[in-house]
Amino acid sequence: MKVAKKTHDRLAAGLKKYQRIVRQIAERDVSEADTVTVIKDMLCEIFGYDKYTELTSEQQIRGTFCDLAIRVEGKVHYLAEVKSAGTNLSENHLRQAVNYGAHEGIEWIILTNSVDWRIFRIKFGQPIDWDEVCSFNITELSIRSQDDVEKLAMLCRESISSDALDAFHKQAQIINRFVIAEILQSDQVITSVRREVRKLFDGIKVTDDQIRIILTNDVIKRDALDGEGPKAAKAMIKKALTAQARRAAKKSAE
Repeated sequence: MKVAKKTHDRLAAGLKKYQRIVRQIAERDVSEADTVTVIKDMLCEIFGYDKYTELTSEQQIRGTFCDLAIRVEGKVHYLAEVKSAGTNLSENHLRQAVNYGAHEGIEWIILTNSVDWRIFRIKFGQPIDWDEVCSFNITELSIRSQDDVEKLAMLCRESISSDALDAFHKQAQIINRFVIAEILQSDQVITSVRREVRKLFDGIKVTDDQIRIILTNDVIKRDALDGEGPKAAKAMIKKALTAQARRAAKKSAE
């Protein structure tokens, strides 16, 4: 992800300033209202939003007001659920924000206590679900780390028009332990491993089934093999293979 110099300079200055501030307010365990004030300043000075026209606490949902909404050019892009700086973020806090977003059709949720930032994308369906797209402790970030800069840049005002968070979410759905585990179990990879073993160790015989058993029992962690994650990974790989076959058929027909 390319970050413009102007944006990078703002991130550097803002990070240096607010890492000290959020440590202090976390130690003092300031109130939620005071934390919201700091978050608004951070969204302005680090992330580039206009405090007076793009950040609002007046977004009413089901008769109550959310902590913060980020509205750009008339559209709410994020709802922010803010907890006091000394509060540990929990799933209960997230559920409240997700319920708000689902009711209003707003898919991006920020859950933060000023130190910890967690970004979620709502999956509209029955039941409502969500994916955690990105998370970071802002006191641990370094402007010298490209990965850290990109995490911050994805939330910036400049990234709304480029759909940077959408792109990051798509990559996160693919580059994860479930998809990699499924690929490792594929016939092509198993065959490649068998051939490599035979090439390295003359006279050693091993079958594809033996390699697959070792992978699933000893190499790949159990949580990457069971549950909804692997099911989604299988479906994603099947879809990708179908698309690949279509492209190949189209190319051969030309």
